[in-house]
Amino acid sequence: MPIRNASNGWNLLGVTNPRDMTYIHSYGGEAVFFESLSKGRLMATRCDNPKCETKGSIYQPFRIYCPDCLRKNTVIDMTDIAKKTAKVHTFMVCERSGAFNILPRPIKFINVEFEGVVTILMGYLALGEPAIGMRITPIFKKLQPTYTILDLSWVPEGTKAEDLPEGFSF
Repeated sequence: MPIRNASNGWNLLGVTNPRDMTYIHSYGGEAVFFESLSKGRLMATRCDNPKCETKGSIYQPFRIYCPDCLRKNTVIDMTDIAKKTAKVHTFMVCERSGAFNILPRPIKFINVEFEGVVTILMGYLALGEPAIGMRITPIFKKLQPTYTILDLSWVPEGTKAEDLPEGFSF
């Protein structure tokens, strides 16, 4: 389609050339994390190197290698830990977002801490108002998953299944 300059006798300036791009993102060693979200499981990693000073440390977000000894971590399922011990460490409510945001606003970003886990996971609270120390439960997008971090969200402890956002379940 031509682009013309209206102030200069409608001279041709250029043309539009719509494109459709497909981006391919390789998850590599993190693929098990994203695949498991679609099945309602939250995977983490743990250092099992007997020579590491931080042996037994559990990492969430998922880390392929131990940051201390650089050995490959063991993948573990921490879904039950999350359901029993997850709570809001800190939070931020975002009224405005970027151009490609697909989350409803305001976005209630939360940093989630777990008992026995040495790191903190960032996520978002799908329902309710966040508060520091608030007990929360993970929910998963098992119907039509995106295989991204958006397949994981959080709700206040005690939320009923019928109140969950569309496509999400415990």
